[in-house]
Amino acid sequence: MTGRLGVLGGTFDPVHFGHLDAAAAARAALALHDVLFVPSHAPPHRPSDPHSTAFHRVALVALAISGVPACSVSDVELLRDGRSYTADTLRALHSAGWAPSQLFFILGADAFAEIATWHEFPEVLDAAHFAVIARPGTTIEAALARTPDLQSRARPASAVPEAGNRTGIFLVEAMTRDISSTMVRRRLAARQSISDLVPSAVARHIAQHHLYGTEDDLHGHDEDTRNS
Repeated sequence: MTGRLGVLGGTFDPVHFGHLDAAAAARAALALHDVLFVPSHAPPHRPSDPHSTAFHRVALVALAISGVPACSVSDVELLRDGRSYTADTLRALHSAGWAPSQLFFILGADAFAEIATWHEFPEVLDAAHFAVIARPGTTIEAALARTPDLQSRARPASAVPEAGNRTGIFLVEAMTRDISSTMVRRRLAARQSISDLVPSAVARHIAQHHLYGTEDDLHGHDEDTRNS
């Protein structure tokens, strides 16, 4: 394998503009050739199962990234039994020919704050670079506040590493939209527009398949205010 691959894992229940913003920010800041979206089967840090099926969550991601350059979706975690651990996914990518120095695991600063609780920590940090997406003004020190021992691995996003170098942690400052999947589901439950939260194709699929408690006529309500 050649180039640099971004890996964006998550439940994507459903996918939204915040996910797309994070992928675009990491790709631009770290000169990634592609970003792979990896929906999880059974996320270890969620107290309950996803609200939508694996089939629909993959379909929603595929619709969200349709026409977006250098983005694709993988079902690697959905085909694996048990909990979806990042360490296992990165090992699968290694087996497919990707070196740790070519991989950039993308996550938000809030998720990174919990990194010490992850399966196979700290060894998982050797399996890929970690691209921490933070709002402008967030410092790498703040992102590493709960894990000060990792300070030596932190580098600015501008210091893109060469192949073969030790994996590191990169802070990417980005103006990502403040959206969560919970916010999308709450809007849908209240029969409110989600046109500013998800791509139009995603909203259409959600309505057509009655996901998250929607009805067919909900999408018709959203069409006039769509913003994609």
